[in-house]
Amino acid sequence: MSGVNDIRSTFLDYFKKNGHEVVSSSPLVPRNDPTLMFTNAGMVQFKNVFTGLESRPYDRAATAQKCVRAGGKHNDLDNVGYTARHHTFFEMMGNFSFGDYFKDRAIELAWNLVTKEFGLDAKRLLVTVYHTDDEAAGYWKKIAGLSDDRIIRIPTSDNFWAMGDTGPCGPCSEIFYDHGESIPGGPPGSPDEDGDRFIEIWNLVFMQYEQLTLDERVELPRPSIDTGMGLERVAAVLQGVHDNYDIDLFRALIRASVEATGVAAEGPQHASHKVIADHLRASSFLIADGVLPSNEGRGYVLRRIMRRAMRHAQLLGAQEPLMWRLVPALVREMGQAYPELVRGQALITETLKLEETRFRKTLARGLSLLSDATGDMREGDLLDGETAFKLYDTYGFPLDLTQDALRQRGIHVDLGGFTDAMERQKAEARANWAGSGEAATETVWFSVKDKAGASDFLGYETEDAEGVVTALVRDGAIVESAGEGDTVALVTNQTPFYGESGGQMGDTGTIEGEGFVIAVSDTQKKGDGLLVHQGKVEKGTVKTGDAVAMHVDHARRTRIRANHSATHLLHEALREVLGGHVAQKGSLVAPERLRFDFSHPKPISDEELARIEDIANEVVLQNAPVVTRLMAVDDAIAEGAMALFGEKYGDEVRVVSMGTAFEGEKAGKAYSIELCGGTHVRATGDIGLVRVVAEGAVAAGVRRIEALTGAAARRYLAEQERQLKQAAGALKVAPADVAQRLETVLEERRKLERDLSDARRKLALGGGGAGKADDAGKQTVAGVSFLGRVVENISPKDLKPLADEGKASLGSGVVVFVGTGEEGKASVVVGVTADLTERFSAVDLVRAASAAIGGKGGGGRPDMAQAGGPDGDKAADAVEAVKAAMGAA
Repeated sequence: MSGVNDIRSTFLDYFKKNGHEVVSSSPLVPRNDPTLMFTNAGMVQFKNVFTGLESRPYDRAATAQKCVRAGGKHNDLDNVGYTARHHTFFEMMGNFSFGDYFKDRAIELAWNLVTKEFGLDAKRLLVTVYHTDDEAAGYWKKIAGLSDDRIIRIPTSDNFWAMGDTGPCGPCSEIFYDHGESIPGGPPGSPDEDGDRFIEIWNLVFMQYEQLTLDERVELPRPSIDTGMGLERVAAVLQGVHDNYDIDLFRALIRASVEATGVAAEGPQHASHKVIADHLRASSFLIADGVLPSNEGRGYVLRRIMRRAMRHAQLLGAQEPLMWRLVPALVREMGQAYPELVRGQALITETLKLEETRFRKTLARGLSLLSDATGDMREGDLLDGETAFKLYDTYGFPLDLTQDALRQRGIHVDLGGFTDAMERQKAEARANWAGSGEAATETVWFSVKDKAGASDFLGYETEDAEGVVTALVRDGAIVESAGEGDTVALVTNQTPFYGESGGQMGDTGTIEGEGFVIAVSDTQKKGDGLLVHQGKVEKGTVKTGDAVAMHVDHARRTRIRANHSATHLLHEALREVLGGHVAQKGSLVAPERLRFDFSHPKPISDEELARIEDIANEVVLQNAPVVTRLMAVDDAIAEGAMALFGEKYGDEVRVVSMGTAFEGEKAGKAYSIELCGGTHVRATGDIGLVRVVAEGAVAAGVRRIEALTGAAARRYLAEQERQLKQAAGALKVAPADVAQRLETVLEERRKLERDLSDARRKLALGGGGAGKADDAGKQTVAGVSFLGRVVENISPKDLKPLADEGKASLGSGVVVFVGTGEEGKASVVVGVTADLTERFSAVDLVRAASAAIGGKGGGGRPDMAQAGGPDGDKAADAVEAVKAAMGAA
């Protein structure tokens, strides 16, 4: 039972049998405490339960919580690898009571677990209590049978826990294990307590007070229990080893490091293996929880952890990137307990590989430049800040690496000079931005960025989080507060809201705090890394520094996710059906619909469009996981990833893959691979259905496709079916026969229109009645036969046949037909028989007719010409105008 996985399951099973709800570990990025950089204790996810802001359906809980201490107040990074028990990542097992049991039951549960379930020798255990906590001391005597000399009273804050300057607090009681006289060190509270003989394995916090002010403390109405047992520490005890890095979990990770480097685990470089094993865990779990390496905030801490391990890999002589090759060993050891490692393995692997590849180039280049800059320097010298900043700003060599590299030679960096150079660079950048035309209106965000820093985006993993207001902007100016009715732009230190980019619309939702509510109508990306919430204060007053709870509109985000993922599938389906020339030229991903523009020289046929839609839905039905990785741009494109139009990419990019191709060159590989920073469904089945609703041209060589997904697509199809049934009812046929019946009806209509047109022509030519030829309109003009008539309801295209028939009836002469329609316009055609074209030109005559009806000329041949005009009331004048023109000819 001494394996790490067995210890974890034994702990959780024990408390489950004792009426506790086993609660999964919360993410390493706290969603309910914006003051913390990382989750660093088991109670973090229950903080609001303890304070009464949140209720759960249980009042007892047990967890195995993943924790990181590598930034901010709790930072163990520099000690890792050189001590027996320091870690950046560790697991904290704990049991919690929310106003249910208290000290007696907590002590009983703890004692029975360590002595009976874990089988530790009671003689090797001793406990500490807060010096005034007679109640806890009494229970240890009664329940565990401990004598006074094994219950140590501690008067310091080591045994009194507090959430902060105010809030819940209470005394602690710690269980220590005695490794024996062979290990130096004394019991807690003694002068030698820092030795390694007595090791704390479990801390029980009795949360019984509320600190109101610095000097006032009252009893809580429902005292609670919060405990923490370090899994790595108790595993070392149970496995009979003194060093946490000797437990089975770390032995497996170190063994993988040894096999990859060929360097023995023991010896002068043993610390490097420890650093790599510890930092592998921290890096992998942080990436799995959505943190990616960057130059600010959590991403910067992750990058420091990763690069520290990578530097130790180089010290071990690794010639190629090492960390990514160790991920399978970690997944084997911890993937069952933490499935997010399995889900995120591809992203973890690619991120580690990319970061180490880039870091090796940075390190080699920076060390070379640093060597040139300090070649003549001696121990005690000071490297000027300008040079250090140039290494950082121009060559990407971090300041801490410069300091580490020079520390071995006893050389230091002028930090003041470095800071001055940094500020000058910011001032120049701000001035350049202020003078960049339209961008000048956005200069306020430069100041906001300087004041607030970048925003951490949590939205890949969650739609709800807490944060702190770092800036407020109203009417283009930074303000300290905004009241009810104000329209305001709000920046927080972290947010689940997605800022509009890559065609995806920004999130909406609510932001609320103590006494105020803000309705967020949009989220935008501003400046360099700022996520700005645009909204209206619906209640109360919000101030800079306020703690807020942020809630993305879940239903809207869900629809956007589906539409964005469908865009990727349709893009690839278009390429498959139409050809590799298809490239996206713009997009819109909205909650109601999706559209994107793409290069293609001609319309898409109905058959092609149906095939594109079928392919997209085939991938939807695969219900395949959507996989996200972090890669170098060149590597991603080499792997087949599509870069989208209009996007700017850095050296590292998010690569989104979905579906499996079953045919062609990609058979067995991901169907769609694109560079994309947007939010997506977790599996293609979440899209539900893809329905293309429109396709057309938007510019030369550019087409646009529009589509619906999920419920919107189903509603669209339902409406189409309703309309089909309505049409079937009107045609008095079954829905399946509508097309055939409609074609018959249309053919009948076309025949009737032809018959009507023929009848109208005959009537127009005959003048009086159908089938009865007469001489109406016939006369002699300028010595030649002339036929001129005004006809109604004859289309312009039917006037020429009339003219041909009129010329035939005359044999020799000139004919004029003026047709009028319902819109009041007129059309005129003039025909001249071949024997008279040298005397009369149909073009000249039709122009005279056109002028009479308000037209501007006309055209045709000498024997037949046509024109039009807006004034149909003067149709008869057009006939007279032709006569006059003939007489003048």
